[in-house]
Amino acid sequence: MYDFNKKVVVITGASRGIGETAAHQFAKAGATVVVSSRKQDSIDQVAEDIRKLGGKTHAIVCHNGDKTSRERLISQVVEQCGRIDVLINNAAANPYFGPVLDTGYDAMKKTIEVNIEGYFHLSQLAGQQMKKQGSGVIINTASVNGADPAPMQGIYSVTKTAIMAMTRSFAKECAAHGIRVNAVLPGLTDTKFASALTQNEAMLKMILPQIPMGRMAQPEEIAPAYLFLASDQAGYITGVNLPVDGGFLA
Repeated sequence: MYDFNKKVVVITGASRGIGETAAHQFAKAGATVVVSSRKQDSIDQVAEDIRKLGGKTHAIVCHNGDKTSRERLISQVVEQCGRIDVLINNAAANPYFGPVLDTGYDAMKKTIEVNIEGYFHLSQLAGQQMKKQGSGVIINTASVNGADPAPMQGIYSVTKTAIMAMTRSFAKECAAHGIRVNAVLPGLTDTKFASALTQNEAMLKMILPQIPMGRMAQPEEIAPAYLFLASDQAGYITGVNLPVDGGFLA
């Protein structure tokens, strides 16, 4: 359905979950996919799996909370691939699950560095390259928590709300340069990242009744939203925060 031949797609947090699934789907659609995460062995495995299926890929390490690492990622992508057509900011940190008043300073700082500073800076760096090209797409992974903060996930929810505002801000300023900026808001999804919720029966009993579809999502159900927003079919869509949540925010 989608054609990403000759397109270079950079995905952070691509070693597992939604990021890994999106990487496979973009590769299947013809893109050269740059998979990135903190650990080389993890993304090497994802890249190997993509190549076995005939896809084109590069694996480049990036710690989303480190300025030098972010700069190195973008420079290496441009050096190896010549351009950046799509940036998917998907890496995230959520080191603390508990009462907001008890949130440790280090956990707060790490969550902000990865989820806000990392997204903002990578969007700047990729956006500068896209401006030179005259086109590009940036897609941020926010969360339904950004629209409706969840109990015990205070600082994480705050950063996801910031990402939603960031998406609209970049969209308004970057449209003149041919750059579209949108966000995907996943609902509860069966990933290792969300295991504090998906493996907690008490939490599931509280959350699932709030989802009209009555179940959590699989990564394969979230990833297509990124392909659509990155595609030419979404050419007039920018500044949108798109929930993919089984009706949770309805």
